[in-house]
Amino acid sequence: MLMWGSGNNKILVMKQQQQKGKHRSSAPSLSQRKGWIMVAESLHLELPYGSHLSSVLSARQVPVEKNSSSRARDPSSNVNMVGNESIINRLDDTGTYPSHEIASNNKTSDLVSDGSKGSERTLEIDEDDDESGSLVKQNTTLSENNVKNSETDIAQWGREPENLVKDNSTDITLSKVRTENESSTTDPGGNSNAGFPTTPHAYPPVVVETDARAPIISVDSNVTLAERDQTPSPERTENSEELHGGLNETGKDSSVTRVPVVIKVPELSTLDVYTISDMNKLLHHSRTLYHSVIPQWSSSADQEMQDAASQIENAPIIKNDPNLYAPLYRNVSMFKRSYELMENTLKVYVYREGQRPIMHTPVLQGIYASEGWFMKQLEDHKKFVTKDPQKAHLYYLPFSSRMLEERLYVQNSHSRKNLVQYLKDYLDMIASKYPFWNRTGGADHFLVACHDWAPAETKEYMDKCIRSLCNADMKEGFVFGKDVSLPETYVQNARNPLRDLGGNRPSKRTTLAFFAGSMHGYVRPILLQHWENKDPDMKIFGKLPKIKGNKNYVRHMKSSKYCICAKGYEVNSPRVVEAIFYECVPVIISDNFVPPFFEVLKWESFAVFVLEKDIPNLKSILLSIPKKRYLQMQMRVKRVQQHFLWHAKPEKYDIFHMILHSIWYNRLHQIKPR
Repeated sequence: MLMWGSGNNKILVMKQQQQKGKHRSSAPSLSQRKGWIMVAESLHLELPYGSHLSSVLSARQVPVEKNSSSRARDPSSNVNMVGNESIINRLDDTGTYPSHEIASNNKTSDLVSDGSKGSERTLEIDEDDDESGSLVKQNTTLSENNVKNSETDIAQWGREPENLVKDNSTDITLSKVRTENESSTTDPGGNSNAGFPTTPHAYPPVVVETDARAPIISVDSNVTLAERDQTPSPERTENSEELHGGLNETGKDSSVTRVPVVIKVPELSTLDVYTISDMNKLLHHSRTLYHSVIPQWSSSADQEMQDAASQIENAPIIKNDPNLYAPLYRNVSMFKRSYELMENTLKVYVYREGQRPIMHTPVLQGIYASEGWFMKQLEDHKKFVTKDPQKAHLYYLPFSSRMLEERLYVQNSHSRKNLVQYLKDYLDMIASKYPFWNRTGGADHFLVACHDWAPAETKEYMDKCIRSLCNADMKEGFVFGKDVSLPETYVQNARNPLRDLGGNRPSKRTTLAFFAGSMHGYVRPILLQHWENKDPDMKIFGKLPKIKGNKNYVRHMKSSKYCICAKGYEVNSPRVVEAIFYECVPVIISDNFVPPFFEVLKWESFAVFVLEKDIPNLKSILLSIPKKRYLQMQMRVKRVQQHFLWHAKPEKYDIFHMILHSIWYNRLHQIKPR
């Protein structure tokens, strides 16, 4: 008997073997299979993409993937035999540290060359061969009885009222996962296969995690936009009338249709707080279970994507790459192969339609600069952009969420309905003019948006798109396996975005921790309540007096060991990238925030995560980090810095390429490899 499921949704497959004398039947009879199919139909059986009733009911063995030492896939996939069925238990999860817990048994030396290309600098710390920060270093199998529940309750602090009432409903449902076995596996560089495409199997993998509450993603049901369109006529201003004029006013007769086939996975309950460990588990589950809608017809681009996914899964192992420092990545070999394939394969079609300034008008300064710089550099990029939409692997929706708010939002209206309607009208026009949106329901389309409102504005009609969002909030509908966390970069000088890059050596960083900022949201007032003017080692301030070039703020960043990145009204903050920019170890205090490039980077190796409820213990948490561990993390901040820098012209592995890679990578994941 084999049983799996979650909550009340359980699938039961019974295999009966009949013995007559000394002989056993090798396969169930036709009448038995028909009976099982009737039972499955009565239970409304729904399976993940790539799974079929035939694979469940067949007496034949499920093919087992073979591992090779020359490939970068998990070398210790477990194969369990149930009857005469093989079940592959792939464990892609990484060994990670719980929030603010630090390993103290680092095997490090005092001096080591950093090995950076074109540099002979000497750093003050060495790296472990097996990524020493992990608290769990053994390759082991755990029983369900050893699973521990970690704290996730949020202290009941009152959130400051905002000028908008948010709809916190999400398009995903999460729940507890009951599991049985777990093993941790790493590649020779100390990196697991977490987050890279794996071939879907007939059975969900059995995984035991350090927290039994780990949820998995569920994709909501698929309907037409016309059926879901219940948006009343939006408010129109003098500006909005002109901007709406170029779009099809379709009302309820939307030209955008949705693909009628969508894959569901079991619906599970949500958590109040997602720790970084929870997010690692979600990422693992999404790689196994999340797949986008099935295209209405295949294309040559789909075949190329399938080939790329297979090559990444079988990537050759990379050792000692001069540009990529292995401990920073979940799997450096797969990342490098994926990046190379993106450079050589990816073609993006940028829709030319749309009226300025909401469309095709990049904002290059301020805290929303990420979306503007990406728009500008992609539209100018001859290598990635194609003028033939038939050859495209991805389609870019070139709108600015900042300009959308600036031009269309009616002050004090507390309503974003007209902004949502504008985007819907744009999609209707695109869908009526081109066949590509309707082919996949928008699954091969993407947007890049940094405004706080972008998740709410795009979740209704762009929910199947790949959304690259600064406000990457687990409680606002961020979907692992599809959405991308966009770095929020505060660009003060568009002509010289790298001005003041770098910071003091570790020995010259005399301040333990620094924060300064406006009292947005509910976390920052609590931070100041506990630490403002309370301790000379903790430089915690409100908004600093303005000085030309923000020199006072920059000076503190450059001279502090740890830079506090406390959330404001939303989970995202430009301080995360600023800390990396000034080579200060980020301390992220923002529950449910998904860090940028989470699919690729092992954030626990160079940043500290502190739960909001642990703010009173902030200093003791930071002091508990051994000196060698701090030096290790600070050196890694300098190594990872290349991925968070804007250049006048895009450079290899910079932030532009990393954003595009995350989008490419998530689309690859949605397509079943050959």
